[in-house]
Amino acid sequence: MSGERQIRFYLPDGLRQSAAAGEHNFLNKIGAVLADAGFRAAYVDPSQADPRAPGFSLFHMQEPFARNSVTIRRAYYYPFWQIERTNERWNWDVARARFDADAVDREAADKFYRFWQKRLYGEAAKRVGQDGFVYVPLQGRLTQQRSFQTCSPTEMIHHALTHAPGQRVIAALHPREHYDEADYAALERLDADHDRLELRMGEMEALLPRCAYVVTENSSVAFAGFLLGKPCVTFARIDFHHIAADVARLGIGGAFEAVRGPVPDFAGYVWWFLQKMSINAGRPDAEEKIRARFAALGWPV
Repeated sequence: MSGERQIRFYLPDGLRQSAAAGEHNFLNKIGAVLADAGFRAAYVDPSQADPRAPGFSLFHMQEPFARNSVTIRRAYYYPFWQIERTNERWNWDVARARFDADAVDREAADKFYRFWQKRLYGEAAKRVGQDGFVYVPLQGRLTQQRSFQTCSPTEMIHHALTHAPGQRVIAALHPREHYDEADYAALERLDADHDRLELRMGEMEALLPRCAYVVTENSSVAFAGFLLGKPCVTFARIDFHHIAADVARLGIGGAFEAVRGPVPDFAGYVWWFLQKMSINAGRPDAEEKIRARFAALGWPV
């Protein structure tokens, strides 16, 4: 068979073996769609990825090659997935799409939202409240401003303290991130200078349901907050920017004004983002949507 119909799945250990054994639902469906189109599959360690190899390739949460190559990544919750040309969420097609609240199927959206609230949070969803504090879930590289960010995370904390006068600001380190001495030193200086700042490690389950709103670069915690009716300010580019108070679009002052304004259509947006703009691998039409996505990307399916 011609190398033009070769698909190499460049997957990390564990996932690669699971996919090759037919034990991963979404990758199984991708494999079935490509097999129907005459592709021959190989499962390869990403360390052996070669952009000069003929055929097509698929990665998991890694930047794909420039041509005939895609990456897959969960759309925050299983079984929702995206197939994309880049691993940068802010450059995904959903990020470029327009969310039209007037086009939402209200009955379907409300039902979907209630289902996923219950599935993800259970009884905790009924105890959501507001204790008045601003929740800042931190990611990594606290003193650096990366290309997709409007400022560094430590500067973001300072802006939250400035633009949320009178409110406690609770900044929480990510328990699986690595922080260096410069990161801790910067946090200690902020803590010493601001009585309203509290530093925590993790505690998302306790903080998210009780905060007034979330301030983040582009943490997935903000999207999780949509399921609990929590608005957010974002300081970095991300795929779920549509109903966020986006600093890049509104400016810092405008974003903090917006986050205290009218409540977004959380149910309609979550339904649109997950059910309409992602591939739900648990639905009967998953293979049809996978085929349509590959065709839109120019693959011969």
